[in-house]
Amino acid sequence: MQSTSLRLRLFALILTPLLLMAVLLGYWRFTVAQDTAEELFDRSLLAAALAVSRDVAVSGGDALQATTRDLIRDASGGEVFYHVMSANGFYLTGYAYPPISVPGTLNNDDAPKLYEANYRGSKVRVLQLVEATSVAELPGPITVTVWQHLTDRHAFAREIAVRAIGLMGVLLVTLALVVWFGVARGLRPLLDLEDAIAMRSPDDLSQIKRPVPPEALGIVQTLNRLFGKVEASIDAHQNFISDAAHQLRNPAAAVQSMAESLRDAPTDEDRDERIAQLVKAARGSARVAEQLLSLDRLQNPAQPTRLERINLTELVRETSTEMGAIVLSQGVEFEVDIPDGDVFVNGDDVFIAETLKILIDNALKHAGKSLSGILVSLCLECGQAKLTVSDDGKGLSPKQRDTAFSRFSQLEDSEGSGLGLSIASTVATRHGGALMIDDVESGASLTLSLPAA
Repeated sequence: MQSTSLRLRLFALILTPLLLMAVLLGYWRFTVAQDTAEELFDRSLLAAALAVSRDVAVSGGDALQATTRDLIRDASGGEVFYHVMSANGFYLTGYAYPPISVPGTLNNDDAPKLYEANYRGSKVRVLQLVEATSVAELPGPITVTVWQHLTDRHAFAREIAVRAIGLMGVLLVTLALVVWFGVARGLRPLLDLEDAIAMRSPDDLSQIKRPVPPEALGIVQTLNRLFGKVEASIDAHQNFISDAAHQLRNPAAAVQSMAESLRDAPTDEDRDERIAQLVKAARGSARVAEQLLSLDRLQNPAQPTRLERINLTELVRETSTEMGAIVLSQGVEFEVDIPDGDVFVNGDDVFIAETLKILIDNALKHAGKSLSGILVSLCLECGQAKLTVSDDGKGLSPKQRDTAFSRFSQLEDSEGSGLGLSIASTVATRHGGALMIDDVESGASLTLSLPAA
């Protein structure tokens, strides 16, 4: 399944918080624009009221001059209505009916009064100002009332907010373009790394030495480790195939030679002897092939060891019974020492049984002419099931472990293939245990140690 593009993910991660912040700033800017518009328009109403008062005083109550009306309209950002009344309630100039204030909103002091009211079905903002000015024959202060539609104020506030939001929108679009192309440029080293890997041949598993950013260094190091493991695995398989071909060549040649000599046997006795030799050589060749397949299966990580709870006591008893006949047929004493109780381990019963056979067969083949007895013992010690095969032959030292456990390696020439102890050691490792050469005074002793279940 294809994941989301890294470029898109970075783009979203960077722009999402910026977009949320822009929304919050836009809302804040709109409220500030409204408050600013209210304050500016209230001041313009006060300026308009003062201008009306001065013009009425100069003209003696006549209508405002055209220049004064234009000045008030330009300074207020929209149409301003006015009404002037004398101290005794006489109408002087302006619109005949001013907006009526809500009871309780006005005080009796001379400070300007601001309130909202309805005027001919529209919401208006009203400022009322009392000026200590006499007009013509009417003594006493005059009352100047000016008002303006709230729609003009809101339109002005929206215009300020729209300009601010538009500016933020342009900045966001610019930032989005910068981030989009900036991320692409920032990811360019990864794309170059991809191209460099794609250009390699299947046989090139050398380490990647191309300079990369620190964020991608871990990926490159992991790839280098993987390449190293794959190269080591390929080399191991190639060596195994080469060694296997070498080991199978001699038994195959021997079988072929004996089969040809069987055809030319002069007597029945010679024919029977050569048949026996041919059967023995064929069994040896089959044994080598079987051991090679077992070793390849054990060393192949794609085929994990099948672990089941098995009764090691019963498995040792059955395998020893099977191998006992072979050992006794060669004039060698065979003894089995297993506990009365059951010992359980988690493992593959086929491989563990094969390991015991290998250890017994190894004693028969390599103990020499001094071999007179083989002992198989099983015990449970400190959470470890220990299976030991010992003999009284010419001996095996722990110092010889590397040579003895190597594939196709023998301490001296014999009829073996040199795979037995290597397979046994691999079985122990795959089961979480170990195969050890015990340090004994005489003979040889090998112990397979497995974790008890």
